[in-house]
Amino acid sequence: MTGLPFDVNNIFSLSVDHFDEVCMDIFRFQYQHNPVYHQWCQLIGKDPSVVKTPEQIPSLPVSFFKQKKVLTGGDAIQFFESSGTTNTQNSRHWVRDMSLYRQSFIAGFERFYGNPDEWCILALLPAYLERQHSSLVMMAEELIRMTGHPKSGFYLYNHEELDHTLKELEAAGQKTLLLGVTFALLDFATAFPQQLKHTIVMETGGMKGRRKEMTRVEVHAFLTQQLGVAQIHSEYGMTELLSQAYSAGEGIFECPPWLRVMVRDEEDPLGTGQMGRGVIQLIDLANVYSCSFIATEDVGRVFEDGRFEVWGRLDHSDIRGCSLMVL
Repeated sequence: MTGLPFDVNNIFSLSVDHFDEVCMDIFRFQYQHNPVYHQWCQLIGKDPSVVKTPEQIPSLPVSFFKQKKVLTGGDAIQFFESSGTTNTQNSRHWVRDMSLYRQSFIAGFERFYGNPDEWCILALLPAYLERQHSSLVMMAEELIRMTGHPKSGFYLYNHEELDHTLKELEAAGQKTLLLGVTFALLDFATAFPQQLKHTIVMETGGMKGRRKEMTRVEVHAFLTQQLGVAQIHSEYGMTELLSQAYSAGEGIFECPPWLRVMVRDEEDPLGTGQMGRGVIQLIDLANVYSCSFIATEDVGRVFEDGRFEVWGRLDHSDIRGCSLMVL
């Protein structure tokens, strides 16, 4: 596929200074080669002749991934699918080049947490393991493999085994990451309270109707008390993205250089800025072969330094499996 003046694999070594230039190149590329995005841009009267900055680039509503095959050039036979609920239609993110996703999540993890081989990773992801086409499961599976640690692995509902493994790792002083969907972490912490000194606890969101809804503050307060950690880390990802943001506590997320978060006024779909309060919009350069410009249904705040926090979802949005918590 022609039209890009750079090697897409270089996106993950991108400097902040070159983000805008690459972003505009990808916009022009997707406008030309992505039929769904092209139609959307025409519908709202935006084309490359009038779009001069990343803030002016039209964002595709995330709901389009439920109705359309959002692809830039060529075709794809692989896809990721959102968890959703029994009453909602799931999103599908068609992926032409799965190596881009692998490069993205590995580079992102290494940026925030270092080399995976320093860790033992325990993934408590029952809701995701019970279905196919989960991008989160693929990411966890690959990172687990990269740790090379014999105790790294997945857990469904075998909380006693997880408790035993954590105690072994703590006794050995092993740096450990306990990555879990929110409802499963709450269940585990209720049944097996402990004092973790060498373990980071990271929640990925998701109550899935399994528990009474809790705010992020309530969830994190309970987990820190029950598991003896100072902060709860978080991962912000979506089926429609190939990149993730991470929070080391307080629900404040930081992006890698190839992912940018912006915000728009809830009343003005074209009024987008780089900071402030409103509806979260994302530019994921790794989405070069789908759509890099996504209008989410999350509401929050973007800070001056590019970090952000998520407060909840727009009232009209479907409840999705990845994040059901609101402040």
